[in-house]
Amino acid sequence: MNMIEIVEEEKEETSCYNVAQMLVKSLEQEKVKYIFGIPGEENLEIMHALRNSSIQFITVRHEQGAAFMADVYGRLTGKAGICLSTLGPGATNLVTGVADAHSDGAPLIAITGQVGTERMHITSHQFLDIVKMFEPITKRSKQVVNPDSICEIVRLAFKYAESEKPGACLIDIPVNVSKMKVPETEVPMIKRIIPKEYAELETIEIAAGAIFTARKPVILAGSGAIRSNASEAITQLAEKLHIPVINTMMAKGIISYDNPYSMWTIGIPQKDYANKIIEGADLVITIGYDIVEYAPSKWNSNRDIPIIHIDTRPAHINKYYQPLVDIIGEIPSSLERLSKRVSPKDEPLETFAIKKQMEDEHYSYENDDSYPMKPQKVLIDLRNAVGKDGILISDVGAHKMWIARHFNCFLPNTCIISNGFASMGIAIPGAIVAKLLNPLKRVIAVCGDGGFMMNCQEMETAFRIGTPIVVLIFNDSSYGLIKWKQLDQYGQDCFVDFDNPDFVKFAESMNCKGYRVEKAEDFSAILEEAFQQNVPSIIDCRIDYNENMKLTKHLKEIYCEDMKKV
Repeated sequence: MNMIEIVEEEKEETSCYNVAQMLVKSLEQEKVKYIFGIPGEENLEIMHALRNSSIQFITVRHEQGAAFMADVYGRLTGKAGICLSTLGPGATNLVTGVADAHSDGAPLIAITGQVGTERMHITSHQFLDIVKMFEPITKRSKQVVNPDSICEIVRLAFKYAESEKPGACLIDIPVNVSKMKVPETEVPMIKRIIPKEYAELETIEIAAGAIFTARKPVILAGSGAIRSNASEAITQLAEKLHIPVINTMMAKGIISYDNPYSMWTIGIPQKDYANKIIEGADLVITIGYDIVEYAPSKWNSNRDIPIIHIDTRPAHINKYYQPLVDIIGEIPSSLERLSKRVSPKDEPLETFAIKKQMEDEHYSYENDDSYPMKPQKVLIDLRNAVGKDGILISDVGAHKMWIARHFNCFLPNTCIISNGFASMGIAIPGAIVAKLLNPLKRVIAVCGDGGFMMNCQEMETAFRIGTPIVVLIFNDSSYGLIKWKQLDQYGQDCFVDFDNPDFVKFAESMNCKGYRVEKAEDFSAILEEAFQQNVPSIIDCRIDYNENMKLTKHLKEIYCEDMKKV
């Protein structure tokens, strides 16, 4: 044995922690409270290290559920949600949730087990290149190969995941590396406080000039405004300057829907009232807007609407989105400085008239007692039941379009919609996390019957960890959104219908409460009873999706009438 080998052997004997243990210490340093995942052979050392940790490991029933939980955790807190899987099929099961977080701007860190480094060069059981697989759907994907790099890799993952635009990162740990000793000199890295950046005065002045000359400016607020806690600043700007505000699906609640300047949500496939407002504008002020949420080609197809871009990052490169000026910096500060340089505009009376149409149409369903229930009526009753600070997690399907249009919000982050990657199956795992974080608030997952069946197994997780969520199923025995699109484009549908289990019996088999709505007048009482339960509940509600094509026809008629006026 030479001198170098003797020194290395002494280091191993005196070192206190192995890589798995140092990983856990680093996560504790980052103040991680929860890890969502499934144990496996290649992450056994990590699981053992978590046994004595302050971090709560939440065992789920499918890795996709774990990824969605971490995804929504990131959306609601601004801190990276952590999901964990073993190698191979465990890692591939994380992909959809990780991609969703990355596209939607939710900070997430996925930790995966891997075969030992001695097996990577040969064909090996369950081996695939996880790092390469995750690279397109993460901001940073790294494998730990040196024990003394674990602390740096963890800190870098958090830095990348949580910085604008937030997204996903991967840490891949080979099983043999997880057992290696870490040098005594290695300690968890300390998170630095990053100073805020403020917009240049010149850009503020240019924007103020453009707003001064505009007659009908409109604000388009996106998910970045939610992440920047800009709700109060946007509300004050709108009220002071008399500028109407339209929000994307992922920015619902950025300004309270009952504020006179709130023009509700844009983003359903059809052109809606919000599109009329934005297309009539002579200036659009985007705040925290991300083109992944709602493509600029859908609201600026002629490329003739002047744009001011206000965000923490420069505008994307897109031929339909070429701002006059980028105001880059801390958003609330930028808005405050801008408001001081512009006088109030005339009240937007034409826009107020359009909002009156929106409100009349919305509340016309308030006393509709038809059954199967109309989605508009369901969402009015749901709005009343959830409360101002309650949280709705929407799955993806036809119901998402109705939620975007008819579930109006008072506060940010009270309606979570996946609209970047738009993943079915997110609602139940997301609601579990929302209830975990907000045990005193009412939390409901709204799913189609298709999306419900994609992660319904997590109802067992909800019961086991004591998160009494309510799950509302829009039951139409089909993939309703695709049927809607088929009928619109071809006049007929195909391959979208299916049969469902008895959802009440399904709930009971999971130790949950099950309800079936059989007439519209019972719905509010069922909701109230479900929210009072100390176990999760499932409500099966038949939905009249004839309203889908009626809405398509109605919106087309509105635009035809406008064209005749022109």
